[in-house]
Amino acid sequence: MYTYDTVTEAVDGLKKRGYTIDFNKGYECITCHSTPLSLQPSEFEITEVYRFEGNSDPADEAVVYAIESKTGEKGILVDGFGPSSETASEAMIEKLAVRHSG
Repeated sequence: MYTYDTVTEAVDGLKKRGYTIDFNKGYECITCHSTPLSLQPSEFEITEVYRFEGNSDPADEAVVYAIESKTGEKGILVDGFGPSSETASEAMIEKLAVRHSG
């Protein structure tokens, strides 16, 4: 397992290891806006998770997910947590929460 001090370090480290797709969280799936790739919770696995807490500003809190699809595409999802995080379907919340607590 790797350790990173910042979100930027985590993203850069993952990209160097082949996680090159930039995923965005939607209500029912994760998507990549530069490709037509869209994955439902059952179509991907979270392989690594890095959680960062803001020292003075809760808005700086984020989770970086390393994601691999069932067909081998690898990417990164950076997601805020707490009151400012976006809403998601129950399936997405469960998928992302499974690795939050680790």
